[in-house]
Amino acid sequence: MTSDRLPLSAVVLAAGRGVRMRSGRPKPLHDLCGRAMLLHVIDALAAARPRQIAVVVGFGAEEVAKHVTQEAFDLRIDFVEQPVQRGTADAASLGLSALDSDVDDEDVLVISADMPLIQGQTLRGLIAQHRASGAAATVATAAEGNVELCCFRRSLLSPALRRLTASDSGLEYSLSDAVSVLTSAGHDAGSYAIDEAEAQGVDDREQLAFAEAEMRQRINRNWMVAGVRIMAPHSAYIDVSVKLAPDVVIHPGVVLRGQTVIGEGAIIGPHTHLIDCVVGPRAVVEAVSATDAEIGADANVGAYITLEPGAQIPSDSTERD
Repeated sequence: MTSDRLPLSAVVLAAGRGVRMRSGRPKPLHDLCGRAMLLHVIDALAAARPRQIAVVVGFGAEEVAKHVTQEAFDLRIDFVEQPVQRGTADAASLGLSALDSDVDDEDVLVISADMPLIQGQTLRGLIAQHRASGAAATVATAAEGNVELCCFRRSLLSPALRRLTASDSGLEYSLSDAVSVLTSAGHDAGSYAIDEAEAQGVDDREQLAFAEAEMRQRINRNWMVAGVRIMAPHSAYIDVSVKLAPDVVIHPGVVLRGQTVIGEGAIIGPHTHLIDCVVGPRAVVEAVSATDAEIGADANVGAYITLEPGAQIPSDSTERD
């Protein structure tokens, strides 16, 4: 079977503790625009339509697995634990062990869970080039060098990883070492350039802040392309899970979080903070703070009002302090 006809699976390396985060929370679960880093990676993988995803967990394994399984992913996701941190090549080997053993051969995408800015179209491009080239491995590269994102031919990767782990059980090996084994054996390895921002890993709080800013710009840009007016994009804080209809107007200092839904033509005035709220079409909301509230169509609410959870503002009504 040629590579372009092989099925695809993925291995996500999510076992790192993230010591530099200085946090008791597992690194893959740190939040970015309302969603855990690991979930952003899985969202991107979904665009590549893998038949199976193996997530390699370590520190906080149960918490990480529970967080992922709570999501309604239309994907098969299995978990395997890396009890001792012995490098990304060892983690990849464990990930392969969680994939179906009765598959004759396939392409395997291996990606680190701390790359939350990676996009589905980038993964598809990497996979397409890998298949077109017929290489044993295709490594993602950015300006600063190789990235922990590679596509491998599974039938070739497995023996390469076994050679690494058999050479010295006390050492840590990286994915790049596995690529070196393949090239030393005479197999071809290719490279695929990706955007520097997408390649950015998150190992500490400063890098987390950078990724948050990059993703927020991406979210706001996508909404403006979709017909939303954001008057001061640098000051609008919109979670990735928020839904906005066309012709919504977002004023400066607005924070929209959780499962908030804003109807067509609604105006969200300055310094409004909404969490898990529904705002009807053409409603005007100014300097309102609310959680789990519903504001009807054509309602006028503000200013500096706090709506209690469960509050419902009828359509065409006015609610002012």
